Amino acid sequence: MDRVKGKIALVTGGADGIGAATARLLAAEGATVVVTDINEAGAKALGAELGGMGIAHDAGSEADWHAAIAAVKDRYGRLDVLVNNAGIGAGIGDIEHQTLEDYHKVMRVTCDSVFIGSKCAIELMKGQGSAMAGGGSIVNVSSIHGIKAAAHEAAYSAAKGAVRLLTKSVALHCARNGYRIRSNSVHPGYILTTQMIAWMERADNSADVRAALLTQHPIGFLGQPEDIANGILYLASEESRFMTGSELVIDGGYTL
Repeated sequence: MDRVKGKIALVTGGADGIGAATARLLAAEGATVVVTDINEAGAKALGAELGGMGIAHDAGSEADWHAAIAAVKDRYGRLDVLVNNAGIGAGIGDIEHQTLEDYHKVMRVTCDSVFIGSKCAIELMKGQGSAMAGGGSIVNVSSIHGIKAAAHEAAYSAAKGAVRLLTKSVALHCARNGYRIRSNSVHPGYILTTQMIAWMERADNSADVRAALLTQHPIGFLGQPEDIANGILYLASEESRFMTGSELVIDGGYTL
């Protein structure tokens, strides 16, 4: 308990799935949580439930980011943890069949959001730390497909791969400037979020799709949102104070 006690955390895409599980766990471990999501009602409901706040937020919008960070600064005066979780796949599409429009949409929500969010968060976080205490922790939710490409997910693989290396660039920048801000990425395998379950159920051969996914995870089952939230909690806490620019892979053995 109290692994992030007293910290102010912002979780994007926090109304459902991995984001909601992360917001709940951070709050349970002592953080004040700001839940942001394009689903305004969901963000505000969960934020209120957890004793924090909820904000309507298009994570790919620079104006929305400035408004969200300003709201956090006005209410709490600081930001200790940023979880860049928002992202979309925009459907399955290989390089021949995915449109440029879909590609830009995926990059905007999945990768641009991390760039803008990190940039805004650093401005608020820097100067908060000392040699023995973190000035902040940025946790970016990438994917196994940020490490191992998927032929059927051209835009998604490109976006998540970009998140992986952007994370490292931010880590180096913050370290070299003495900001005491850590930046790490998390790489989930296939997780049973509501969106993932809905995608499988839409398939004509949903049972076969699920069976095929299971065979790609040597551990023998698919993950739950809480499995990823546990990893994010570790990176948000001071337990990981010696980690920056690292990749935390939580994938049931998918990338082995």
